[in-house]
Amino acid sequence: MAKIKVTKVKSAINRTQNQKRTLQALGLKKIGQTVEHENTPNILGMVNKVQHLVSIETV
Repeated sequence: MAKIKVTKVKSAINRTQNQKRTLQALGLKKIGQTVEHENTPNILGMVNKVQHLVSIETV
């Protein structure tokens, strides 16, 4: 299965609790941190909720 790289590019300050928890669930803590995930519908849904805070690239 394909993988995607998700990088946090903006702060979670002044964001809803739901968005903060989604970033935590993706494993993103600091700005500039990158994590790899499988390209599944669950992960894509989470990324879609916080797309304004992260950048995505396929691997």
